[in-house]
Amino acid sequence: MSKITGKLHPDAPSDTHAPNNVTAPDQVLASLGMTGIDGEFKNLIFAANGPKPEIVLRDAVNNRLDIVRNAQYCLTYTRPLGADGLSWAELVSWWQERNPAVSGDQAAASGNLCVRLAESLASSPEKVLFHTYAALHFREGGPALPALIPQVYLHYDPYTAKTRATPGPLARQRMDFLLLLPHRVRVVLEVDGQQHYSVNGKANPELYAQMVSEDRQLKLSGYEIYRFGGHELDKSGGPRVVAGFFRELFGRYDIPLPPAVPASSN
Repeated sequence: MSKITGKLHPDAPSDTHAPNNVTAPDQVLASLGMTGIDGEFKNLIFAANGPKPEIVLRDAVNNRLDIVRNAQYCLTYTRPLGADGLSWAELVSWWQERNPAVSGDQAAASGNLCVRLAESLASSPEKVLFHTYAALHFREGGPALPALIPQVYLHYDPYTAKTRATPGPLARQRMDFLLLLPHRVRVVLEVDGQQHYSVNGKANPELYAQMVSEDRQLKLSGYEIYRFGGHELDKSGGPRVVAGFFRELFGRYDIPLPPAVPASSN
């Protein structure tokens, strides 16, 4: 059984001289329309490489979750999240705590963690996106970049479509990828294959409507969402698309990238 405490994790103290206790950088982001999530970070359940974990609310008062089955197939991150978000270096440090065999070798731990995260990816386009970005972590300055976290549980519904006929199971229980940027900015990346908008090769308006409805809800909650078509992430041109995207995304938030990251060809 894996316990997830779910305790509130404080961010860095706000600047008490700023209006409404908002830090100066947050004021700048807000003025540009780039506000973060209001809720406190509690935990991440991600990168499942086997059956869906079964989760129970063990203590509703203290918001403590327990994974009672299939915990061995997923990863759970419960460290406090500061104002700088979650970097690759921080995620590797957490991984070293879990795996004594690589505790003394950061490079080995980084490579080992990349392999484990990639095991949760099912499609070739997802792998192109992940491996293109992950390669940056092994360049100078790369460990300081935000971690690209795959297959993150956003909702959890213990029922299947068969057992919950009405209104049906919760949609989009997992996000393809999540970035936790500084100042509570949370970026969701989705890679769309045909299953997102068609059934048996035929366009399905109901599927598409469900997808854009979930997008709206996430955006209204404060998340940023960017979608990639699976077709644009082939092995030939996909890496350049991914590299150009991250150059532009991180440019919005003044996050420096390692050198030699090509600009987008779009």
